[in-house]
Amino acid sequence: MKVAYVFISPMAATFKLARMILPQLEAGQHGAEVVGMMFFDDNLFVLRRGDEIGERLAKLAAERNILLMMCDDCAIRRGLGEGDFHQCGRGEVKPKDCVPGVVAGCFPQLYAALAANPPDNVISL
Repeated sequence: MKVAYVFISPMAATFKLARMILPQLEAGQHGAEVVGMMFFDDNLFVLRRGDEIGERLAKLAAERNILLMMCDDCAIRRGLGEGDFHQCGRGEVKPKDCVPGVVAGCFPQLYAALAANPPDNVISL
């Protein structure tokens, strides 16, 4: 089964991802193929360059072809995106000071990015 995660709740990335999902993926015991992760609000901070969670996640994502996307509007608001609010939703905002492989976008970019390898389930945390 293929899954995509959407991190929307406070501390979803620092708790659920960092303490459950990521260790399971690293150990090969997660039980599902993860094809993508979308980060909203303060969950983006794990994607900062130098963040231990983000660095581990970026390495794993590169090895397993996992999409790492952050909300473009959230990225601009938190200093992790280059662009302005008029560019949100168009795929024009670029990540700034993030771990390798992260892209910024909104739902149109998420759908397009997952189209070639669609998940069977989308899980919001």
